Amino acid sequence: MATIPDPHLAMVRPVTPRTPQGCEECLREHTPWVHLRLCLTCGHVGCCDSSPLKHARRHAGSAEHPIVQSFQPGEDWRWCYVHEALV
Repeated sequence: MATIPDPHLAMVRPVTPRTPQGCEECLREHTPWVHLRLCLTCGHVGCCDSSPLKHARRHAGSAEHPIVQSFQPGEDWRWCYVHEALV
């Protein structure tokens, strides 16, 4: 898949996952998730859009941290929620 140049990449920082064991909100709320996404601005771990509560997208919107990386083993792609594209 092709990636696009994205001005939001300037927000990417070295981060440590805040909840490496799973989605921060799902763990707190005892709800399920499908896949995980890591916020590359603050280290928030949220669940993907295929998950019932879509916490990664919610975090991106509320915190204005649009760039996430897959937090699935063996995956290293990045996504911008603003541009709805790989970056």
